[in-house]
Amino acid sequence: MKAIGIVYFSNTGITEVLVDAFCNELASEPVEMITHKIMGTEIIGGRFVNNDLMKKLQDCQAIIFASPTYMGSVAAQFKAFADATSDIWSEQKLAGKIAAGMTSGGSENGDQSETLRYFQILASQHGMIWMGLDMPSNYNELKVNRLGCQAGVIATSKEGKPFDEDINTAKYLARRIYQFIK
Repeated sequence: MKAIGIVYFSNTGITEVLVDAFCNELASEPVEMITHKIMGTEIIGGRFVNNDLMKKLQDCQAIIFASPTYMGSVAAQFKAFADATSDIWSEQKLAGKIAAGMTSGGSENGDQSETLRYFQILASQHGMIWMGLDMPSNYNELKVNRLGCQAGVIATSKEGKPFDEDINTAKYLARRIYQFIK
């Protein structure tokens, strides 16, 4: 069975809503979803430690990175995970896998693209193939890509809840990735 891994951190729950929408979109498909929320207890001495997760990710056909944007980049918790992937980097254990990213931020221009760029660089270092969106913003009846970012899913929130269009974009990305791995 094909597998998609999603590694994420979510503090306010907005990024987690995107992850849940992504997973729920593929719930009826023959694909295993391996989701992992980074927890503070997995960061020991500043380093993320979870060998089982690293092994599972090596068996996935696609890996999605998700983190809120804090101060123009990924959250520290996600960065700890990314740094820990250096243990498998030298052998290129993730090479050839599809990669994509999702982020959320407090404002419509909160430098969320920098977080997606960080994910892209991480994927490139591992020899992964980056999958962005193929949908212009506000030009479709699907109501996806509200903020017009082609690199991945960007969400903002109103009163602590992500916009429906941003949730739809996470679902759209799920379908897009599934089409390439099935």
